Amino acid sequence: MDVPFLSCGVVLARQTDDGWMTLLLRAYHHWDFPKGLQEKGEQPLEAAQREVCEETSIDQLDFDWGERFMETGPYSRGKTARYYIAKTGQSAVVMGPSPETGEPEHHEWRWVSFDEAYDLTSPRVRTVVQWSRQVIGA
Repeated sequence: MDVPFLSCGVVLARQTDDGWMTLLLRAYHHWDFPKGLQEKGEQPLEAAQREVCEETSIDQLDFDWGERFMETGPYSRGKTARYYIAKTGQSAVVMGPSPETGEPEHHEWRWVSFDEAYDLTSPRVRTVVQWSRQVIGA
């Protein structure tokens, strides 16, 4: 099923001494997981991996929980967001420039606990935080 405006992203999970952490990106006042629009001819999982790399420079993604996903939407002019879950050992983040503007799409990034992620995000994203926390067992 093709969704006209499918935004594909990844909930990144990193094991630390303090437990599981996840990466959030902030654009204006909105915190969300790395994601972006699927391009023509691209599979959703490919789009999600490309977007994570473009937005964070993280390219080591292990889909230990399979290719299951959760969708939210519609939001922001009819987009649907699809999130996968991947484990990574990379902690360094470099926010890459948008191919359209040449400027970073986000203003800030943070590795946070799933409790902090819940507190920082909007109700739409909170459902993804709760789902991914259950899947991971965080």
